[in-house]
Amino acid sequence: MSFLASVALAAGTLFVGLTAGWLWARRRSVRRARPPGPTFADLLNLLVQSSRNGLAVLNRHGDVVLHNPRATELGVVKVARADPRALKAAEQVVDSGQPLEVDLSPLEHRGRQPEAVVGQVRPLGDGFAVVDAEDTSEMVRLEATRRDFVANVSHELKTPVGAVALLAEAVLDAADDPDEVRRFATKILNESTRLGSLVTELIALSRLTGAERLPELAVVEVDDVIAESLARTKLVVESTGIGINVDADSGLLVDGDRTLLVTALSNLLDNAISYSPPDTAVSVSRRRVGDLVEIAVTDRGIGIEPQHQQRVFERFFRVDPARSRATGGTGLGLAIVKHVAANHGGEVRLWSRPGTGSTFTLRLPVHGVGTEPSSNGALPNAQQAIQNGGHATRVSEPGGVL
Repeated sequence: MSFLASVALAAGTLFVGLTAGWLWARRRSVRRARPPGPTFADLLNLLVQSSRNGLAVLNRHGDVVLHNPRATELGVVKVARADPRALKAAEQVVDSGQPLEVDLSPLEHRGRQPEAVVGQVRPLGDGFAVVDAEDTSEMVRLEATRRDFVANVSHELKTPVGAVALLAEAVLDAADDPDEVRRFATKILNESTRLGSLVTELIALSRLTGAERLPELAVVEVDDVIAESLARTKLVVESTGIGINVDADSGLLVDGDRTLLVTALSNLLDNAISYSPPDTAVSVSRRRVGDLVEIAVTDRGIGIEPQHQQRVFERFFRVDPARSRATGGTGLGLAIVKHVAANHGGEVRLWSRPGTGSTFTLRLPVHGVGTEPSSNGALPNAQQAIQNGGHATRVSEPGGVL
């Protein structure tokens, strides 16, 4: 090899070495410059794993390529295999290229399993499909509640409206008999009053459960709420002969809406009077227990069986339907009390013993104190006066949920 050839070969080798070294150093510098953190694939996997819906990716052979824990909880994926219904839907989606909705609700509802699951199956291309499952149990329950509520309202409204129509016909037939006209007219008035009360309480209940914005809370004197509630029930007390025993003023204050609180307490008083036998008395007491004000209404009536005590706060539930209709009850009073208490950050408690009586206790946060109810379970003074034991039920509901 000549000298010049050797020099050229050495120069070429040096150039190639320098170029490779420069490229290698540049590549390392680019790697160092890349910010640390998850890659796109890592972020995609995190997104799938953290989704509140159940996600499962299936290939054209029905294999589960990727899924998150929620898909297992909802039953979309079981033992690394897709639910047969999801699998069949995925096959159709892969073939047609069109999304499909499928019902993936558990065939047997057990324990804390969701009651209703709906899956949206969408094509991903290249023979893959994704199943996006959502727990719709709450929506199903709310819809069932709405249907029941509409059915109950229709039934309750139909009774007085039908009665008014029949009584009006009776008045027309007895137009020449003043005594009969007066008797039927009185019944029409009673049914109209009952119908008006039902509509009023339906509006109040709709307002409390979120249909309308509640008024701003203000400082309310508990003594004034009790006094106004007693004034509202004065005519009922006089007509029934039921006495009311009230303790002394306390000067206690709460944060709330006075009108709603008076409505709630008036409903408790009306309920106590309606279920009290003649020549007995209803007691009203108030006191502070920790950070809560307790207003207790106690009757010496027939009491409530334990199996009914959780249900008395449901809309239109009546322990004794015949007695309730005779007294003009709508079946909404205690439901309103429950929602008023909940919207004030409080609760309503029930103690009752059949043959002894019942105590409903409205518990509200003291003015200036947080809205979290205290865990103090002390019994109201009025309740202690009539019992040495019994079955207590606590009913509370955060917020205005139907």
